[in-house]
Amino acid sequence: MSGSNIAFVLTCSIAGYKACEAVSRLVQRGHAVRAVATGSALRFVGEATLEGLTGRPVLTGLFDRGAAMEHIALTRWADAVVVCPATANTLNRFAAGLADDLAGALFLAHDRTKPFVVAPAMNPAMWRHPATVASVARLREWGVRFVPVGAGRTACGEVGEGRLAEPEALVAAIEGALAPAGPRWRILVTSGGTAEPIDGVRVLTNSSTGATGAGLAAAWARAGHAVTLLRARHAIAATPPVREETFFTFADLDAALARLLRDESFDVVIHAAAVGDFALAGVEVKGALQPAGTGKLDSATAPVLRLRPNPKLLETLRQRSRNPAVRIVAFKLTEGASPAARRAEVRALLDRAAPDLVVQNDLTARSAGGAFPADIYRADGAHAAHCSERNDLAPLLESLLAPLIPSPIAHQAPSHAALP
Repeated sequence: MSGSNIAFVLTCSIAGYKACEAVSRLVQRGHAVRAVATGSALRFVGEATLEGLTGRPVLTGLFDRGAAMEHIALTRWADAVVVCPATANTLNRFAAGLADDLAGALFLAHDRTKPFVVAPAMNPAMWRHPATVASVARLREWGVRFVPVGAGRTACGEVGEGRLAEPEALVAAIEGALAPAGPRWRILVTSGGTAEPIDGVRVLTNSSTGATGAGLAAAWARAGHAVTLLRARHAIAATPPVREETFFTFADLDAALARLLRDESFDVVIHAAAVGDFALAGVEVKGALQPAGTGKLDSATAPVLRLRPNPKLLETLRQRSRNPAVRIVAFKLTEGASPAARRAEVRALLDRAAPDLVVQNDLTARSAGGAFPADIYRADGAHAAHCSERNDLAPLLESLLAPLIPSPIAHQAPSHAALP
């Protein structure tokens, strides 16, 4: 896409060099960019650099000569405002509603029908600080869209989350926020765990809640995509306008996938369901075999459960799909695995099923507060991104999938790919 007006605000961070690369790419892609730099940002990036990249004078203060009303005029001109890099100080000032500099005045004067995109960059301790966490939560509630932070070594030498996203991810997120309204992709999400009846009241199942799948479905529906959530009967539901179907057993899920993929043309399948590896072939009580799922077993006698392996559904998705170009996102869960073992599991999954992306979680990394970090891998096994929170997974996956889906399916208009 091209031709949008973008107000690009830089604040005080050494990551400003990445922001300059993003500005350059946006201009090359046909966007008109006006740069705004705080006084401290200019300690890292010179005005001449920004003017050279944008072809326009740089705005630096509320009282620049001839620019006293630019905090109003610029927000009306811009199709989107981007703050990149956004420091902890900037986020906390925005959340407090302070407007004694140009960046703050632009935030308060912003036309809230347009995207306001923030790309944080800071020390890991600053990103984890309760003040920053609370400010991010408040800004999200106000409709601010966040580009997920990266993880790794920061400029200060510490390692953790807080790095500014890479330029290609920044451009993808900004252009995604600018995309016109209307469904762009048709997405099928599976979530929750299958259950296999032992008798009429007992089941063999797993502990999956379906929270990740439901969150992805809701986020993409808010972004304008047409989303179908195929979830376990007792898994977390998504909010409208997500279309939902439910399953109970492996056979239910298998049949529903076959029907949906045959009858509808999905652009993306997100296979997040926790599919049981085994089904019950029968239940043996006192040497007598009886069908699974019938009657009620006497609790005084321990039954012998006879299991049979279930087929791997992930490997069947592409061949079942009505759309031969469907993109597949797989999930791989480990427990207490070393980094090397996790990558080996991902590599084995890629070799076996050839998904386009793999989201890898380890149960030991899940926190009591619900955070469930993940790493995303590409089809060639390369590490694509680290995601610290479930809320960041939808926009991250969207930015990684966007280059793989060059155009909307024929019967749909482009969508507003918003960041939650």
